Amino acid sequence: MAKRQEKFCQIYKSMLSLSRGGLMPGKYLIFDAHNDLLHTAYKSSLNILLRNAHGHSDIPRLMEGGITAQVLALFIPTDELPSGPLRYTLHLMDIAFKALEESGGKVVLARKAEDIKRAKEEEKLAIILAMEGAEGLEEDLAVLRMLHRLGLRMVGIAWSRRNRAADGVTEEGPDEGLTPYGVELVEELNRLGIIIDISHLAPKGVAQVLKLSKHPVVASHSNAYALCPHYRNLTDAQIRAIAEKGGVIGVNFVPRFLSPRPEKASIEDVLDHIDYIARLGGIDCVGLGSDFDGFTDPPPRGLEDVTCFPRIADGLLKRGYSEDAVEKVMGGNFLRVFAEVVG
Repeated sequence: MAKRQEKFCQIYKSMLSLSRGGLMPGKYLIFDAHNDLLHTAYKSSLNILLRNAHGHSDIPRLMEGGITAQVLALFIPTDELPSGPLRYTLHLMDIAFKALEESGGKVVLARKAEDIKRAKEEEKLAIILAMEGAEGLEEDLAVLRMLHRLGLRMVGIAWSRRNRAADGVTEEGPDEGLTPYGVELVEELNRLGIIIDISHLAPKGVAQVLKLSKHPVVASHSNAYALCPHYRNLTDAQIRAIAEKGGVIGVNFVPRFLSPRPEKASIEDVLDHIDYIARLGGIDCVGLGSDFDGFTDPPPRGLEDVTCFPRIADGLLKRGYSEDAVEKVMGGNFLRVFAEVVG
């Protein structure tokens, strides 16, 4: 009982500090399209409502950084697949729902675009649940429909490995693209109004998804291969195709995806990738997808954790971007796709 009371007091103090001012006031609606906080919290038994001394994010720091919409990934590590991917997915969702229930109304679940807009007006944090790799569906579209009812609003067809829907980008051997089930999955995601994410998907699958999908497609956390030739990054042709589809690419903060010299990576590299993608596909196709808490390497200088997001807006303004353009990059573009696909 004493431990339970102590835990409640810690949460209460953290949320009380937020309730006094809510979300740190900011000019822009910030939408981060990828964060692995749920996986980190599950593996380390962290309470995401409390400020943590390690890692890149938690609810207090997200609010301090002025984030309005945070996509939280439901990622399943390879070593957990044998024990049941759906079970693992539900454990991660449970962490998110506990935070919703215990936040005193300061954290909300984004089921529609209006939930995100309202969160900005009311200085709250809207979380968006996203599957990173389709393993958690266990090849069952009924499971997808049930998870959609619980709030799932984005699905990455594959993580880097092969699954029953498609090949991931690191899969050895010939790129087989989408399986027949993968094609059915794309169609059902479109029907339900769930955003399709092609980050981590092998090239043939990317091309097939872009051809099959009736809605804009996103790369939630990917960079430009031309600036950093890493297999996880997007070619010029892929960037143009996503832009032509009306989609958005979230620039990733992982140092090895930012620069051939990852130990030197900084916020300037993030800005360089934004510049490049915007020049190639237009300002409407670029956003932010940090991948915070999804990597253990030192973060890029100037972007040490989620409280640093406003520095990106400052950097863009210094590079001559208009207020309208900065608003699109910081969150407006992803919000547009969310509204178009999800509603």
